[in-house]
Amino acid sequence: MLTRALRSGRALPLRRNAFTPIVKRTVTMDAASSHAEKEHVPEEDDKPFEVRLSDESFETYELDPPPYTLHTTKRELKQMYYDMVSIRRMEMAADRLYKEKKIRGFCHLSTGQEAVAAGIEHAISKEDYVITAYRCHGFALMRGGTVKSIIGELLGRREGIAYGKGGSMHMFTTGFYGGNGIVGAQVPVGAGLAFANQYNGKKNTTICLYGDGASNQGQVFEAFNMAKLWNLPVLFGCENNKYGMGTAANRAAALTEYYKRGQYIPGLKVNGMDVLAVKAAVQYGRQYTVEGHGPLVLEYVTYRYGGHSMSDPGTTYRTREEIQRMRSTNDPIAGLKQKLLDWEVTSEDELKAIDKEARSYVDKEVEEAEKMPAPEATPKILYEDIYVKGSEPPFMRGRTPDENYYY
Repeated sequence: MLTRALRSGRALPLRRNAFTPIVKRTVTMDAASSHAEKEHVPEEDDKPFEVRLSDESFETYELDPPPYTLHTTKRELKQMYYDMVSIRRMEMAADRLYKEKKIRGFCHLSTGQEAVAAGIEHAISKEDYVITAYRCHGFALMRGGTVKSIIGELLGRREGIAYGKGGSMHMFTTGFYGGNGIVGAQVPVGAGLAFANQYNGKKNTTICLYGDGASNQGQVFEAFNMAKLWNLPVLFGCENNKYGMGTAANRAAALTEYYKRGQYIPGLKVNGMDVLAVKAAVQYGRQYTVEGHGPLVLEYVTYRYGGHSMSDPGTTYRTREEIQRMRSTNDPIAGLKQKLLDWEVTSEDELKAIDKEARSYVDKEVEEAEKMPAPEATPKILYEDIYVKGSEPPFMRGRTPDENYYY
């Protein structure tokens, strides 16, 4: 047989005596996976030091991974902790107010996902843009909204962040374009924001977020195509919290590796429970996009403790044990707290003081929001935001001529 093969010029297949398995790196959801040598942590609050991220912080697709080291300061770490505690306290207040029937309609909370909003904000500048879906309260707070204005919006009050007319799913502030209620609709809008930055010659990026449930929407892939075609500076990001409404991701998507969904766009999967891994990934992605390399598709692996919305108990399609296991072993706030103590960034007493400060601030703002006046039920207030001020038509037509409203 060997002779015939040599005469014919055909090579025989090689036989392997031993199989060498290919080790695939899998992203962890360990919120306390980062490491720093406490003897290298400076005494000064503003002096940078190096943190080593877990080797399981990232997975990549057609992309070199971000550095597994991150420079931060004690002040920033304590601020990250304060930010996440504030987001959670605010969401807990919204939960209470909804159960008291003071908040009505849709209300989607992000309890458990705080590291995504906080990590992103600490990686970008105020000149960058953020746009997301309807689980948006934490992002609105990180972008500069106040707890009072956000809770006021949920309560439908005149001093809410969108004058009480947007509610849970529609919040806007400088550099933050919502809060969008239509599933996946914010993705092409985010591509448009990135195009505006590129067109105007701004060296900024756009953070465009959507959920795993929205990842199968056609408009998502249309936005991917245009963004890659024009090399737009945008970080598309799937917040994969494992469930689209009440359906597990693997029952709804043939490919659950969402960071690979861009196909011709490089991808990066991130431990979304570790605020430091999120910051490192977005910092890297921001530099990549503003340097003109085009878009990236990120996947933040995270978990929501509550249901899809306040009307969903969240326990009919998953077990209470699963939720409790995630709370007790992978909580982003508890994970960072453990690291702050391990690295001697702060003491237990100082952390308790930060907790108390954040909770007192949120509780005071919520109390003030509840006292805000509701908007007057007048046509003037009803019709004032349909057009940009100064561009209104002579009148808005009512059902009958006597219902017409004249500006």
